Amino acid sequence: MTTLLPGNIVYAGPITCTETHAYNSLGHYILEKYKSHGSQIVMIDAVTGQEYTAKYMYDSVVRMAYVLQHLGIKAGDVVGLSSENNVRFAITMYASFAINATVAPLNITYSEREVHHAINLSKPKVIFASKLTVNVIEKVAKNNSFVKSIVVLDTNSSNDKIMNFDDLMKSTKITSKDYFDTTPANKKDDVALIVCSSGTTGLPKGVQLTQYNILSTLDSQLEPTAIPMGEITLLTVIPWFHAFGCLTLITTTVLGTTLVYLPKFEEHLFLGAIEKYRVLMAFMVPPLMVFLAKHPLVDKYDLSSLMVLLCGAAPLSKETQDLITERIGVPIIRQGYGLSESTLSLLVQNDGACKPGSVGSIKLGIYGKVIDTETGRALGPNQRGELCFKGDCIMKGYIGDTKSTQSMIIDGWLHTGDIGYFDDDFEFFIVDRIKELIKYKGFQVPPAEIEALLLTNKKIKDAAVIGKPDEESGELPLAFVVKQPNTELSEDEVIKFVAEHASPAKRLRGGVIFVNDIPKNPSGKILRRELREMLKNRRSKL
Repeated sequence: MTTLLPGNIVYAGPITCTETHAYNSLGHYILEKYKSHGSQIVMIDAVTGQEYTAKYMYDSVVRMAYVLQHLGIKAGDVVGLSSENNVRFAITMYASFAINATVAPLNITYSEREVHHAINLSKPKVIFASKLTVNVIEKVAKNNSFVKSIVVLDTNSSNDKIMNFDDLMKSTKITSKDYFDTTPANKKDDVALIVCSSGTTGLPKGVQLTQYNILSTLDSQLEPTAIPMGEITLLTVIPWFHAFGCLTLITTTVLGTTLVYLPKFEEHLFLGAIEKYRVLMAFMVPPLMVFLAKHPLVDKYDLSSLMVLLCGAAPLSKETQDLITERIGVPIIRQGYGLSESTLSLLVQNDGACKPGSVGSIKLGIYGKVIDTETGRALGPNQRGELCFKGDCIMKGYIGDTKSTQSMIIDGWLHTGDIGYFDDDFEFFIVDRIKELIKYKGFQVPPAEIEALLLTNKKIKDAAVIGKPDEESGELPLAFVVKQPNTELSEDEVIKFVAEHASPAKRLRGGVIFVNDIPKNPSGKILRRELREMLKNRRSKL
């Protein structure tokens, strides 16, 4: 029962499940879970159709743990992982956990400059890379002597500097047993993951998530639900190098879910996987939801098995949700809200907290408050301010960046930088990012609201809104718009459409720019800094 504690603090009560407490480390817990799932199919590669049992995963993780020790990796060392979704990503990550090493997933779209920045945060001794990323990894590693080894996951090529995953797993030089004795970890202090923050406002920071952060989050996920997660087939295309993807991968592993995965989003493969495997649930981000709501290809597939869509990473509009319900008949669509810095979700919708536009209610074990951005005073229901949270899921801090950590976590409270409020029923609503609010003549204009409105227009495939600098007004709302294929749409039509449906401050006084696509990070978050750069370059040419 969610209550309002003194000081306007929202609390839903403690986590009652303590299953993870019995295990000496995160790696120990995962290995024991795989052991308990036996011959159950736990992963399916939707591209190749290859199925993997829990026993296969257990044996592979154990073998890789011995391989890592052979490569000189010890507890506390960092293992880099640069790969699209692949069963070997999971094997390597869990083997690293088994020896109490830290895993640093790397965004596969990173340039050499960005990889250099990321690995200089985490300092991995070995980096596992796919054939897609290994060339960039090799180039950057040459200039960073702390990288001692590179292992390529999915090709047969190897040389003096690059080893091969298959060769290592089969090597007769590496002795191993059919089980692995995990050693106890200092769970509250030992870092399991260093994930890069999304970098929407600059170069990413390295978010340190401890074993305890993850284990306490898993306990909250194991609380009884109406959906028997161990008996369902779930589809994901969310990148595992991203916090949302990585933590949901770990969660489905311990729950015994059959996880159907794709390395990237491809229209036919995505829809075909739902149809072929009779997928009941899928992890989603708003761009995928817009695809299901609007794309003509959707009608060509049987998606009747789909019962639950869980959406995160960015706000989902009520209009998009309604379109999916009407079109496909998915009975349960739920949103959640979290940050890399909070391990996974802080707020989730459930049957009792799923009002249109909300991101649900606070999870067990977490404290939440909304503070006035000027005074820091905690506000009551229906008052807008910055969302702050406290709990066992909050990160240890940013690696090598005490200043940023101290500005983000104040007196144990994580300051999210997101503006929102909770209502009388303790449901939370996100209005926008503090830094992304457009200031028009003193009015605070939320871009997400205008974007949601634009997506209701059938001629618009995607949209993003930023503030265009203006001497007189401060900023003018400007829209970047992607038209639906073979559609005629003018700037005036778009401006008029918004004017008819929004208050004066939200009108597109900055104009409309038609583009081929909206720049987003892998989790679906709009990269507004790139849009501002596009606008700046455009203006400098005029």
